[in-house]
Amino acid sequence: MKKIIVLTLLVISQITSAQKYFTRTGATEFKASVAAFEPVEASNKSTTVILKSDTGDIAAQLFINAFQFRVALMQEHFNENYMDSDTYPKASFRGKIQDFSLSNIDSEKKYPLEGTLSIRGKQKEINTTLSIQLKDDTIILKSEFKLNPNDFGIKIPSIVRKKIAKQINITLHYEMVEKK
Repeated sequence: MKKIIVLTLLVISQITSAQKYFTRTGATEFKASVAAFEPVEASNKSTTVILKSDTGDIAAQLFINAFQFRVALMQEHFNENYMDSDTYPKASFRGKIQDFSLSNIDSEKKYPLEGTLSIRGKQKEINTTLSIQLKDDTIILKSEFKLNPNDFGIKIPSIVRKKIAKQINITLHYEMVEKK
């Protein structure tokens, strides 16, 4: 019986000592602009992200209709015609920051990030680099990568195909604080 109690206490202490960092105001942006045409870009400043600092596991979720465009009509077309945000309201990512150790961050460092991105019910493996900085008890994560709309079943009508880039540039900027 004593062994079970000691083992239980050890497991609980491991669970409670694991630090989690999070944000609900992470910035996710995309640009799909082509030169000589109106900019196709939007930002979402309500991405929720959780990072387990002991394992490097990371999860993110955002609402598609929270992307803000400069032109309201472009935002309407994005949600109704391209992303079907009523049917697929969220995008999510689950992955792992490779070789991550919070104790090794004394300046900005780059780490490989691997995981699965889900958009419109389709999943795609993502491998990119993540820049991490620790500043005043805040973890700052930044990354840039490209996506192909076809990978997620996003159809671009031929009438506007030349006005939208074939590869979408994604930029992430998340400032995370310890969850207490």
